[in-house]
Amino acid sequence: MKQTLRLKAGQSLAMTPQMQQQMRLLQLSNIELKIEVQELLESNIMLEEDEKEQSTKNLDLNEDRKLDTTEKSTKDLLENNTINDLDIDIAWEENFNNTPLRTKTNSENKSNSMEFEEEDSKYKTLQEHLRWQLNLIPISDSDKVISETIIDSLNDDGLLDGSLENILETVNNDLEEVVIEEIEAVLKIIQSLDPAGVGARGLKECLSIQLNQYDPEIPKVKKAKEVIDNYFEFLEAHDNKKLMKKLKLTDKELMKIINFIQTMNPRPGSQINNSPTEYIIPDVVVKKENNKWKIKINEDSIPSLRINSVYKNMISRANNIDNQTLKSHLQEANWCIKNLQNRGETLKKVTECIVEYQRDFLEHGEMAMKPLILQDIADKLGMHESTISRATTRKYMHTPRGTYELKYFFPSHVTTNDGGSCSSTAIHALIKKLIDDELPNKPLSDNKISALLKEDGINVARRTIAKYRETMTIPPSNERKRF
Repeated sequence: MKQTLRLKAGQSLAMTPQMQQQMRLLQLSNIELKIEVQELLESNIMLEEDEKEQSTKNLDLNEDRKLDTTEKSTKDLLENNTINDLDIDIAWEENFNNTPLRTKTNSENKSNSMEFEEEDSKYKTLQEHLRWQLNLIPISDSDKVISETIIDSLNDDGLLDGSLENILETVNNDLEEVVIEEIEAVLKIIQSLDPAGVGARGLKECLSIQLNQYDPEIPKVKKAKEVIDNYFEFLEAHDNKKLMKKLKLTDKELMKIINFIQTMNPRPGSQINNSPTEYIIPDVVVKKENNKWKIKINEDSIPSLRINSVYKNMISRANNIDNQTLKSHLQEANWCIKNLQNRGETLKKVTECIVEYQRDFLEHGEMAMKPLILQDIADKLGMHESTISRATTRKYMHTPRGTYELKYFFPSHVTTNDGGSCSSTAIHALIKKLIDDELPNKPLSDNKISALLKEDGINVARRTIAKYRETMTIPPSNERKRF
């Protein structure tokens, strides 16, 4: 073999440190950027906060909008909420609200409220909340061991996971000659604590415990207890015809009883705040002024930076080694300030383009959302698709309709009969509207919804309807049926 030398010409892109920093800053979330800027301030002596400019930004932005932080949307929570190990269908669960349980008298309620308001400031988890109450009750040492085991067996909803036999087996590792009746007795003590319904072994017992808080002589309470104790399976199945027949009530009378039962809380443990509230700080604020949508970058959460004039003036007076270090710091500081400005400008351009595409959504809601892909914005702005992806990931826009991640404005599309397209967000909204408007005794099947959408020129398969319906936690037609 003969060795040879060859010259080859080609193009390549070298990523400079400045470009790398620019890309990294663009992809950071608001909170991550704040941490990054703080680290830069600590590592570079040439950088300092421009407190005067930051104060001006805060005043300007707070004058334009009336929120500093927006609580995280319950929509995400709703999408992820499940009840573990409970035989409860979603349709039944959705019928409940979180109306606080009323006690027998207003004076009792007021007294309890004051006690637990004071206690709530100290204890955050459900388990700590229950232990605090147990400390006020004189119980034996063995009962304390049993109660600890039961409390540790409660799930986040405040319901008991596992059987009493399992608890007995665990307790017998620490105590001797404990019988199942003792476990049941301690469980009754825990079930008497706040919140009402805690420690229940299922939905039926949970509702029954809460009903016991009311005066049993009240007619609707008496009827509600009869429903829960004797005809719970009909209530779960929404079989109102059988309930009317068994209880000898009219439809109107029965609905009053059911409405009363629905004021109970099937998740009593959820009343206790056992995790810190998460907040979302919007990166961009959008509002309508004089029939035009205005976009403003939320700069109040990001420190404004400037060059420290004292250290900058030292460059010419320093020796060669120190002078080189100061120059290096100055160059990096200038890059940082420039890249922060570029981040804000890029975010604003991308947001303006999104608002232009999705103006109908801002004006009319989800059913007017258009299909959109990252490449559409990239082509419009003359940027690379990866840049648009970085600019829209974990960035949030506050609008009159709520706060959304920028990625939300890029829904997939479904082809219509006329060759056009419809966004998946719009289809979700159409499905929800059809179900909201359906007759209670004749709910729409997935096939029927598919046929109705086809009449409007939107071809969506039955399986796709089912998938979209499930993502909205809407039960199938047989579970939505009401007599």
